[in-house]
Amino acid sequence: APGVSRLAPSRAAVYSVAGHETPGEEMHAMLKRKWDKSKLPSRHVTEGPARAPHRSYYYAMGLSADEIDQPFVGVATCWNEAAPCNIALARQAQAVKLGVKSASGTPREFTTITVTDGIAMGHEGMRSSLASREAIADTVELTMRGHGYDAIVGLAGCDKSLPGMMMAMVRLNTPSVFIDGGSILPGRAPQGADVPADFADRDLTVQDMFEAVGRHQGGTLSDAALAVLERVACPSAGACGGQFTANTMACVSEAIGLALMNSSGMPAPYESRDRYAEASGAAVMTLIEQNVRARDIVTRQSLENAARVVACTGGSTNAGLHLPAIAHEAGISFDLLD
Repeated sequence: APGVSRLAPSRAAVYSVAGHETPGEEMHAMLKRKWDKSKLPSRHVTEGPARAPHRSYYYAMGLSADEIDQPFVGVATCWNEAAPCNIALARQAQAVKLGVKSASGTPREFTTITVTDGIAMGHEGMRSSLASREAIADTVELTMRGHGYDAIVGLAGCDKSLPGMMMAMVRLNTPSVFIDGGSILPGRAPQGADVPADFADRDLTVQDMFEAVGRHQGGTLSDAALAVLERVACPSAGACGGQFTANTMACVSEAIGLALMNSSGMPAPYESRDRYAEASGAAVMTLIEQNVRARDIVTRQSLENAARVVACTGGSTNAGLHLPAIAHEAGISFDLLD
């Protein structure tokens, strides 16, 4: 888009290594690399005779001595069965773990909460929504610090979980890669269904359901038609089908530099997402090797870049809440006027 700067060169260089474009000899070397953990957080839970009790836990979970000697990468997801935006995250996390392993890292998967606006709104539950962003950032931080993980790949798919995960990355200031869970596919009314003509032969999303509720309340849509539409408007896993908060923050994750380029584009059910997830796992290992941390990437320039992308895409005004919060974690003053 006009006026949108490209990713910082340091991050672009990482992508060329981790995005499956690395020459065969170099990738072979990556697979066999040996790590010096003397400056990595995981040394506190894996190194030296005094950590034998700690290592016994890892052996209990099936890790080998070589895996314990490698960097530990937290693979954090907001998976749950609260809403379709979250249900594909566990599958994608497995691909991330393959990528981490391919580059001589040891992935440690964990999950945190999500409060999904699509379910929470319209009743008392919406009071939990924005607060959940802070809870996500806090719980990811606690898990990472508590277990001495060296880096993080974070997967999220809903309005508050995307910024919450990115806030945790910047707060921790570890090597970090974010990956969005992907958008939902559009739905269609069954052929010949008794629904209004303007719903009958086009893509449908959850936004059409709000329109349908209004028509039903106005007496121009029957109970039967409403029942048909609600069964087909959201046919798959993924975030709400529109440039609402989740998809806006997915664009932000790339523009701000925390996600691989183009990784947010494919819908959640597409297996091509798993290739990006695997590349993200490999990329974070290169960040560890080069000691590139989240605050090296999230700068005032990258925040401005993200704000431009929000404007260029007609994104959610909730970015006005989330970009300043991410900036705050980096110690950068960046408010709504910016």
